[in-house]
Amino acid sequence: MKIGQPNDPSVNITSNNQPAAAKTGAEVANAARSERKAPSASVTVSALARGLDKASATEPEVDVEKINAIKQAIADKSYTVNPGAIADKLLANAREMLQRTTS
Repeated sequence: MKIGQPNDPSVNITSNNQPAAAKTGAEVANAARSERKAPSASVTVSALARGLDKASATEPEVDVEKINAIKQAIADKSYTVNPGAIADKLLANAREMLQRTTS
């Protein structure tokens, strides 16, 4: 599609006797309304995507009870960090990422 073709309905063509700047707001709004077209593309969503949408709607994104328990443990100064578990998980994640990039 070439831009600015005279038969293109989305191009505003002004007459020589009325400059574009002299048009009123109502005229511009009416021209914009008359140029709107019905959508021409159709979209379909797969059954998998619909299932994922339903699953995410029913499951909470966060475990509020667990968060409150951790907050309380931090406030009580009874929350302990296991550095070995954190290191193991970081290494496992790094290995997984490296395997994805090499395959």
